[in-house]
Amino acid sequence: MSMLFSEILRRLRTEKGLSQRELAERMYVTRSTVARWENGSRMPDAMMVARLSECLEVDVNTLLRSAAESDENPNVILVDDRKIILTGGLPVLEEVMPQATVTGFTRPSEAIEYARGNRVALAFVDIEMGKISGLELCATLLSIYPRTNVVFLTAYSEYSLDAWSTGASGFMLKPITPEGVRAQLRNLRYPFMTGGASE
Repeated sequence: MSMLFSEILRRLRTEKGLSQRELAERMYVTRSTVARWENGSRMPDAMMVARLSECLEVDVNTLLRSAAESDENPNVILVDDRKIILTGGLPVLEEVMPQATVTGFTRPSEAIEYARGNRVALAFVDIEMGKISGLELCATLLSIYPRTNVVFLTAYSEYSLDAWSTGASGFMLKPITPEGVRAQLRNLRYPFMTGGASE
C-alpha cells in the first residue's frame, strides 16, 4: 500500500523544518486545517495541493498523485437514472461511509468522466439506465481503474446472474439501506477505509 497523503505531508513539512502553524501561515489557512490534513480527517482540494507544492518546494504531480491514491477519503459514486434513488441513497452512503467523498450521477457518461479524473474506490451502479447499461458501465469503470469495487443496484433479482459475470464485487436490491450497504462493504474485492462505526 502506498504511503498515505497525511504521512507524506507530515514528512515533507518536517523535512522543511516547518511547524504546522508556520505552514498554515504560508498557506493562508488555519493551523487546525493543516492538522486535519495531517491526521487524515480532511483532504486538501486541488488548489490547496498546488499551494502546498509551492510552499514545500515539491513537484505538484507528486502531491496530486499521492492524494488521488490515498485511501483516507475514498471516492464513492452512485449511478442511477432516477433522481429519487440518488436523493434517498446518497445520505445513506454518507452515513455509512463518513470519510468518503460521495457523488451521485444520473448519466453514466458523467460518471465515466468523473472516474477518469478521480480514482473511484466504490461504485453503486443501477443495471437498467437507457443507452448504457450498468453492466457496460461496470466494464468501463474497471478498464479505467481495475480496483474499483462495483456493486450493482436493481429492483429485479433476475439480473443477478448477469451481474456476477462482470467482475463486480456485489449485488444489492433497491432500496439502498444502511444495513444493505454495510453487508456489501464486508464483501468488497478491494477493501478500503470507510470511517464507519464498524471499523
